[in-house]
Amino acid sequence: QVQLVESGGGLVQAGGSLRLSCAASRSISGNYFMGWYRQAPGKQRELVASVRSGGMTTYVDSVKGRFTISSDSAKNTMYLQMNSLKPEDTALYYCNTKTIVSGILTEYWGQGTQVTVSS
Repeated sequence: QVQLVESGGGLVQAGGSLRLSCAASRSISGNYFMGWYRQAPGKQRELVASVRSGGMTTYVDSVKGRFTISSDSAKNTMYLQMNSLKPEDTALYYCNTKTIVSGILTEYWGQGTQVTVSS
């Protein structure tokens, strides 16, 4: 079992920055997937950024060049640096990790942290 706890959300003006953190209860650096999702009211949850085993990162087009995903294995923590924020970035942000346990895909979610960007 892994517990994930997000922090760092808040209210920010358009053009501002926030850094989200996702603290894991144990090491997740060996997991094959770590990522950030978001869900805005009335919309489906979308994958915003991810890093896979081997270090490959991916971003949804709407955040490319503005968001950066990273991790600190010594702290068991994953980050999402968000710059040049826009009102359309307003959403509940969740961290997620996926791993294989006894041959079964297993994923873990945090409780979410709210990001609100005012215009």
